[in-house]
Amino acid sequence: MTQFKLNRRDSLKSLAALGAAGTLGGWSALAQAQKPITVGVIYVGPRDDYGYNQAHAAAAAELKKMPGVKLVEEENVPETAAVQKTMTGMIVQDGASLLFPTSFGYFDPHILALAPKYPDVRFAHCGGLWSEGKPKNAGSFFGYIDECQYLNGVIAGHMSKSKKIGFVAAKPIPQVLRNINAFTMGARSVDPSITCAAMFTGDWSMPVKEAEATNSLADQGVDVFTMHVDGPKVVVETAAKRGKMVCGYHASQAKLAPDAYLTGAEWQWITAYKTILEAAQTGKPHPNFLRGGLKEGFVKMSPYGAKVPEAARKQADDIKAKMIAGSFDIFKGPLKDNKGAEVVASGKSFKQTDLELEKMNYLVEGVVGQL
Repeated sequence: MTQFKLNRRDSLKSLAALGAAGTLGGWSALAQAQKPITVGVIYVGPRDDYGYNQAHAAAAAELKKMPGVKLVEEENVPETAAVQKTMTGMIVQDGASLLFPTSFGYFDPHILALAPKYPDVRFAHCGGLWSEGKPKNAGSFFGYIDECQYLNGVIAGHMSKSKKIGFVAAKPIPQVLRNINAFTMGARSVDPSITCAAMFTGDWSMPVKEAEATNSLADQGVDVFTMHVDGPKVVVETAAKRGKMVCGYHASQAKLAPDAYLTGAEWQWITAYKTILEAAQTGKPHPNFLRGGLKEGFVKMSPYGAKVPEAARKQADDIKAKMIAGSFDIFKGPLKDNKGAEVVASGKSFKQTDLELEKMNYLVEGVVGQL
């Protein structure tokens, strides 16, 4: 495997020459439907991280079972020019015509640089904000996981005795801020006196800093944790060792701390993967902007832990039903940020599909922390 990675990343000159020679000819809808398709999936970390990469790997494993699909994967690829080398290798060496480069930092500039060079290859990125003017063979998919984080918050609001909950986060990008805010608002819907302390580690996988942040927040009295880092394992295990409770993220971490695990916000990436794959196989236009939440099956909640009381379950389930029915909006006015400025006016309500939410740049009232 190591030798294969070295060959893939270090053979760029010959690969570029092959690509320029037209190795990847255009393919019609009929040809796509009749011949197998090679799909490449790229992970920024290990596939068994109990988190972001594992959730994508689970979807990739489902794709692999589908007729006519050949899967190639590479893990631990940083958000640098290295991902361009990996994508190029998958296209030219492996014949991949559909790529899922999964990490946030892969999109700009790396996918945007490579997509025009390989117009017959489809690039499906997780989390990026595709817009008109960007390559048509590139696109982004994501899910409204803030719905689940709001429900995490409802459970946390019922379970917290200190009225202090905590959020260990990687980077202050819109998707992360949306989760912090939703978690806080869910908890404060139960008890408006609850505060959420947020700490940023600076990158997607920083195990030492994640442990330090968890311990620091525990020292400050936080008794229920959640997170937005690639691998929640460290936060979950550290919180459990401190006798705290946890709401998980990305995938289920219940096995790591069954007594501490309350519930969690999980991805079901296979829903998006299948939609994108089917479009590629049948010659339909590449989905440039694909989103979905609980209703569409893009996300789901982990089963409740034994400690979660019936009242908490009922409140969360009632809100979940409203979310699925489209009658519950998380971000509605009047809403202030944690500096006192109004960010959503009274009477204003954002639907999940409103692009304004994908540009979020604030922390709501009740969050203790700063960008």
